[in-house]
Amino acid sequence: MDCWSVWLLLTSLVGALILTDGVELTFELADNAKECFYQEIGKNVSSTLEFQVVTGGQYDVDVTLEAPNKEIIYSQVKTQFDSHSFIPTMSGIYKACFSNEFSTYSHKLVYMDFQVGDELPLPGLGEHVTVMTQMESSAQEVHKNLISILDYQTHHRLREAQGRKRAEELNERVLWWSVMETACILLIAVGQVFILKNFFTDRSPSQSY
Repeated sequence: MDCWSVWLLLTSLVGALILTDGVELTFELADNAKECFYQEIGKNVSSTLEFQVVTGGQYDVDVTLEAPNKEIIYSQVKTQFDSHSFIPTMSGIYKACFSNEFSTYSHKLVYMDFQVGDELPLPGLGEHVTVMTQMESSAQEVHKNLISILDYQTHHRLREAQGRKRAEELNERVLWWSVMETACILLIAVGQVFILKNFFTDRSPSQSY
């Protein structure tokens, strides 16, 4: 195995982390608040906006995607998650806004992935004028599989975080319900003791003068 092939294989292991254009992040959206993110996109460059509410309230948020000419090209109201792919008809700054203005008390944790353009090939492979060797084809295939694995892991972590948060909220509700039931049982027990004690208490006859 020559040095070029080894370098290609190693590059494929990290290429998925450094060659993707766009924005991927998780942010907190306060109650009665609105957050906007801006991304420069060229004309006819395939793009995808993906989001998911991880925690908070009813797990919903308002989303709008605005073109440079202020045209709303995508809009969702009180949505938990969605993915929207589009091909821009003009170059410029596109604005994605997430609104929690309809909620007055619950803040939310939102995941957003704004992908711009197709995945770039591994360095050197795009310049080939001949058929790729078996090693180069394998490296490219590993690169594609790693990108898919990263995407699956991201969604798995999101589902795990959402499930854990719901389990914690359910556990807290069960705890407080149990505390209330215990308090009621103790109150009823004390009341019954006093009532029974009243039944068996000898009352001294009243003396008349």
